[in-house]
Amino acid sequence: MTPSTDHAMHDATKGRFATLTFERQVAAPPSILWQAWTAPAARAVWAAPSPTVTVEFIEADTRVGGREISLCKVAGQPDIRCESGWLELRPAARSVNYEVISSEGVTQSAALVTAEISGTNDNSRLVVTVQLSSLAEDMEAGYRQGFGAGLDNLVGVAQRTMILQRVIKAPRSVVWGAWMNVEALPQWWGPDGFSCRTKRIDLRTGGEWVFDMIGPDGHVYPNHHLYHDVRREERFGYTLLWGENGPKHADAWASFEDEDGATRVTLGMVFTTAAEFQEAKGFGAIELGLQTLGKLDRFIASR
Repeated sequence: MTPSTDHAMHDATKGRFATLTFERQVAAPPSILWQAWTAPAARAVWAAPSPTVTVEFIEADTRVGGREISLCKVAGQPDIRCESGWLELRPAARSVNYEVISSEGVTQSAALVTAEISGTNDNSRLVVTVQLSSLAEDMEAGYRQGFGAGLDNLVGVAQRTMILQRVIKAPRSVVWGAWMNVEALPQWWGPDGFSCRTKRIDLRTGGEWVFDMIGPDGHVYPNHHLYHDVRREERFGYTLLWGENGPKHADAWASFEDEDGATRVTLGMVFTTAAEFQEAKGFGAIELGLQTLGKLDRFIASR
């Protein structure tokens, strides 16, 4: 466990108000921590504070003015609804959002959450300040426990997250069309010298792609992608399995942003274990992934 500090300052006159501060040291660059903190697919991995809790994301839009709605589910208890809205997003530096918690139609709390990120190429410091107003009941203890556990999860997720980016000189609609097209995707997917042999492909929420990647030496790598949260020309999430219905390899996502007439593509992966992340880095997954985005760029340029 990395060093952490959590503490609370109480308003002396208002027992239902509290300012909670959480601090975490993370063995990952600020740019990676930022993606783990804000990307909906990554947030879904670390949001649940314990294995007995399931978090279901109903809506997620990470941009200023965007909203996130999730349901926190515990067997035998009423669902807890969390609505958040992004007020400020300064990549790899600072975010501010509001958060409203309710259950069975009763608002329980409202909070302003400020996250500040700093650090170097290899390590980050995250400070989260929660200005909490408890409404239906005193929520301070629950916030301290829930936020603390979630941020501990975030530390682990950030340290096994891989982010690849490339700016492609084409509109988002064109880049999206080259990626989320059942005929186009197999033509460019994979590093240089690799080809794809498709068994089944259905690129929509609830769909899948079952395929083999074939290396330059003829070695076959079975793959199975399960797609979810497909938001046209914005992002999609998917789960990587080792072969058809095999064990999970990673939770992944791709997002598409306008950038001066071009499109910034971000491909993110949260590996299932730290060991798998280190193994992937060791065999050159970053370089191979960037080759894959390079093939996408060349495929679009050739059309």
